[in-house]
Amino acid sequence: MANEPRVGWIGCGRMGSAMAKRLIAGASELLVTNRTRAKAEALGELGAIVVEHPTDLADCDVVFVMVSADAQLLEVLSGSGGLLANEDATPRIVIDCSTVSTGASATAREACSMRGVEFLAAPVSGNPKVVASGKLTLAVSGSRDAFDEVRPLLDQLGHGVTYVGEGEVARLVKICHNIFLGVVTQTLAEITVLAQRGGIERSAFLEFLNDSVMGSTFTRYKTPAFVNLEFKASFTPVLLRKDFDLGMAEAKKLGVPMPVSALCSEIVASAIGAGYVDDDFAVLLLEAARSAGLALESENKVIDDGLGVKQ
Repeated sequence: MANEPRVGWIGCGRMGSAMAKRLIAGASELLVTNRTRAKAEALGELGAIVVEHPTDLADCDVVFVMVSADAQLLEVLSGSGGLLANEDATPRIVIDCSTVSTGASATAREACSMRGVEFLAAPVSGNPKVVASGKLTLAVSGSRDAFDEVRPLLDQLGHGVTYVGEGEVARLVKICHNIFLGVVTQTLAEITVLAQRGGIERSAFLEFLNDSVMGSTFTRYKTPAFVNLEFKASFTPVLLRKDFDLGMAEAKKLGVPMPVSALCSEIVASAIGAGYVDDDFAVLLLEAARSAGLALESENKVIDDGLGVKQ
C-alpha cells in the first residue's frame, strides 16, 4: 500500500489477540474493539487504540474481523453499533479471518458491497502458538485488486498467504483443511495406540514418524500432547465437529462422497459425548486407547513441538 493505512481490528479473543499483536509489532497503527472490553485493553497496553464499538472503526482504511461464528460476524458488521452502521463513513476493505459458513460469508460480502466496501474472506490455519512462531497461513478470496492492496498487512500475520479465487472459495479451503486435520489426528491416534500395544513407547514411535517422509509440522506439533497427555485446548472437539458438519454439508451439496470423513465426524461426536468438550482435540488419542482397552500414562518427556518451544 502506498501510504500507511489506518487499520482496525474486531475480535480480541485468544486467536484475534495473537494476530493483532503481530500487526502492532509490525508498526501498524491499530484500533481495536471487542465485546468484552478487557480483552481489547490488553492490546491497548501494547500500543493499540481501544474503541468501544465496531462502528467506531468506520473511518479506518482496512478492518480485520476475527470472531467465533456466523452470528457474531453478521452482528459486528450489520448489527446495532456494527461496522457498517455508521452512515457517514465506511472502511474501504474488510478482511474476515473467522471460520464461518459460506452462506454467512456471502451475506457479509453482500452487506459490505451495498456500502461500497470490498470484502475479503481470509480464514486462517493455526492457533495462538502458531501465530507467535510466525507460521500462520491464510487462504484469501475476493477481489484480486483488494487482495494485492492489503497483501503487506496479510504478510505480517504469518508466512503463507494464498489467493485462492473470487467469492467465498477461501471458506471451502479452510473447511477442507480442518476436515483433513481431524482425519489425520484420528489416524495418528490409532497408529500410536497400535504401536504402544505392541510394546513401543509413544515417544519413540512418534520420533521415528516425525523424521520420516510422513512427518509434518502438524505431527511434530501434536507429539508433546500425545507423549505427555497434556491436552490444553488449542482447538476443541466441539469446534472440530462444527467444521466437519460444514464440510459434510458442502460435500452433499457438491455431490462428493466423503466416507472416511463421515466416519471421523462420528468419532469426534463420540469424543464430545464422552465429555471432551473443553480439551484439545488431541484427546482423540484417549478415545482410541479406550476402544483398545489400553490405559495410557504420561511419559513425562521434554519434546520439541516443531515450533521452537520445549514442552
